[in-house]
Amino acid sequence: MTNIILSGCCGRMGKTITRLASESPKYNIVCGVDHQFCVNDSAFKIVQHISDAPNDADCIIDFSNPSSLNGLLEFSTKNSIPLVLATTGYTAEQVEQIKEASQNATIFFSFNMSLGISLLANLAKQATKVLGLDYDIEIIERHHNQKLDAPSGTAVLLADEIMSVRNNEIDSHLVFDRHSRRAKRDTSEIGMSSIRGGTIVGEHTILFAGNNENIELTHSANSREVFANGALRAGEFIAGKPTGIYAMSDLVSGTC
Repeated sequence: MTNIILSGCCGRMGKTITRLASESPKYNIVCGVDHQFCVNDSAFKIVQHISDAPNDADCIIDFSNPSSLNGLLEFSTKNSIPLVLATTGYTAEQVEQIKEASQNATIFFSFNMSLGISLLANLAKQATKVLGLDYDIEIIERHHNQKLDAPSGTAVLLADEIMSVRNNEIDSHLVFDRHSRRAKRDTSEIGMSSIRGGTIVGEHTILFAGNNENIELTHSANSREVFANGALRAGEFIAGKPTGIYAMSDLVSGTC
């Protein structure tokens, strides 16, 4: 059984993880952490600060807020507890901070906890290699109207994977807004569009637009359980792992 500290336990993702963990004999939440007050129908206690959590858990799963990062990294490093960072909206500086912290801590970091998104990223890289520069690439992401960050971390992850291939041929760059520009599209551009509305859990489409044909790769999440299950599997995977940084690709390769 994997003993878990759940950061962000009062949020929507936190509540989903709590429910799924209670339905499985493989997971046990020993403590919740959240700055907000919420009614706790579960057996574990809730503290407001990570520093007040027990220091003998197998892992920490975080679905809270980027502002919690410093405390989480400090607690994880000090107590040698592996940390799963599933929060989105980190700045470029915070991402570098996470990478630096992984020299002394065990960290699982992904912009998206879905195994399907990991597969989508691999397919996007393969398509980019095959199609080359003859196809324009657009990334369209759709989320619910309560999501704060745009573009989504997953869209950025997909763009990074695509550019890791494209940059072998040309220096690519992201274009987020075209309304103020009057110019033809450049070959080096990768378009990025964000849609916010209703209760859309999450949808990401990569469009490869060529001469007389279009190819689309799409992943749709129909429930938050997709991400909650991925986070629980990440916590189970990283427990006991040596210092370093891990990603969904490590979990997938370790599963196969």
